[in-house]
Amino acid sequence: MANSEEQKLQGWRFILFNLCLGLSHVLVIFNAGAYIAMLPRVAAGLGIPPSFATWTQTDYMIGLALAFPVGGWLSRRLGEYRPFVAAFFVFALASVICAIATSFYVYLAGRIVLGFAGGLTLPLGQSLLIKEYPEQQKSIGIGVWSVFTLTPFTFAQPIGGWIADTLGWRWLFWLNIPLALAIGGIVGYLLCQRGITRIRHRFDVVGFVLISLVFFGIQTVLNQGNDWDWTNSLYIVGLIIFVLLTLIYWVIWEFSQRRPFLDICLFAQRNFTIGVIILFLGFLMFQGLLSMLIVQLQLAMGYSSLLAGLVFLPMAIFAKPVASVFHEVIKYFDARWLVSLNCLGFAAIYFWLSHFDGHDAFAQLFWPKVLEGACLGSFFVPVTALLMHGLPPERTWRAVELASLLRIAAGAMGISLQGIVIYQRAPVHTTRFAESHTIYDARLEQTLDTLMSAGFTESTAVAKLAKLAGRNSVIHAMNDAFWLASCLFVGLAILVWFANPTKLSARRTLKQEQRRESQEMLVEDL
Repeated sequence: MANSEEQKLQGWRFILFNLCLGLSHVLVIFNAGAYIAMLPRVAAGLGIPPSFATWTQTDYMIGLALAFPVGGWLSRRLGEYRPFVAAFFVFALASVICAIATSFYVYLAGRIVLGFAGGLTLPLGQSLLIKEYPEQQKSIGIGVWSVFTLTPFTFAQPIGGWIADTLGWRWLFWLNIPLALAIGGIVGYLLCQRGITRIRHRFDVVGFVLISLVFFGIQTVLNQGNDWDWTNSLYIVGLIIFVLLTLIYWVIWEFSQRRPFLDICLFAQRNFTIGVIILFLGFLMFQGLLSMLIVQLQLAMGYSSLLAGLVFLPMAIFAKPVASVFHEVIKYFDARWLVSLNCLGFAAIYFWLSHFDGHDAFAQLFWPKVLEGACLGSFFVPVTALLMHGLPPERTWRAVELASLLRIAAGAMGISLQGIVIYQRAPVHTTRFAESHTIYDARLEQTLDTLMSAGFTESTAVAKLAKLAGRNSVIHAMNDAFWLASCLFVGLAILVWFANPTKLSARRTLKQEQRRESQEMLVEDL
């Protein structure tokens, strides 16, 4: 057994190490955000329906979520840097598969492996970086890590759109390969002499396999339910039954284990349960609506991938600065007040967005997106303080693992759920349009006359009107999704008051404060 307290990196090695760890974080988060802007082009490139393209993003995120607790176990069993280096070599290999795959299922498998390898690096990378700083300077390491937390995800959409429009969507993976190999190689070189202290904890293989089947099963149901007509399909019904039975067996199994894959006993804590519900449903709505808007701007309104991605750039204005401020604000206020006000802020923004009509989209979306970025920046810190309140120190990292897994999985489910909302609500609005625009309605004749006076023939004018009706139906369906999200956030603003009062102790030691901030950073990841 080697001593883990060996000489820390100094000089240019220390600077290079910080750059590599920061780049590794950016690379994983960027691959999640940039890919959203590419979904319509991925569907066209692989010759698959849009729902199947969504599947490749949601399963990537499920793989990433499941890897989060595995990374914690590997760090205790093998140390941080060996699994970290190996994960980036696997990340590069999975990128090769995604870059060259022509079969949908081979490509999907590559995306899952890519997500799992990337998910391993998030907790491992943070732990590696913070450990390299002296005890009195660990807060600097936490600050360095925080720089790379929210910002890449915000800038990823326009950059991903540019890559898709200019180079082609597969270049996302070609660019991954040299970066992942360089990160893994340099970190391995810098730490190759570093010893580790092994903690021999058994890995709950059965628990991991069962919960993996549950999450991938749920995502398959959500992604293919529309295609198979839900309960009218024996395939979907059978899959739902399989997921429910597997989930029940998993819960029973986890309660019987001394060291379960996930510590579900944490749900006995009221604040943890309420905090996780808010984190899960809040991120489910945020991530789902973000993906829905960026995809529908391309499919329904004809935006390029770059222009659709640029719509989200205003979120970067306040997201990170507000998050930095809230790391200090949380020390002086009851987290329930901050969470409730944040949820009401999201509710107001989504109610505002529910009046979107498609005209001057950039002008209509700019200020809501600026404020949404501020709400996103102020969301994670108080929610993390709420769900961690009252937990003993030895259980906090297990709580972070469980909360982070559920949050990332919620993002994947949210993407699929908003696709379902569009699929179900757009036909309703098409029907309403048809009912209000009949041959007996003067407005229909006026619209057709206007189109024909613009140079359209009668047949092309009718086709143009049908296309406008379809676009109008999608916009109204999007507005329904925003309105539902607004109502949900009002409910979450009320739910938080069922939690116990919480306020951080003013007598916290430096080490306790550093641990709290590092945990908040992990919950903010992705």
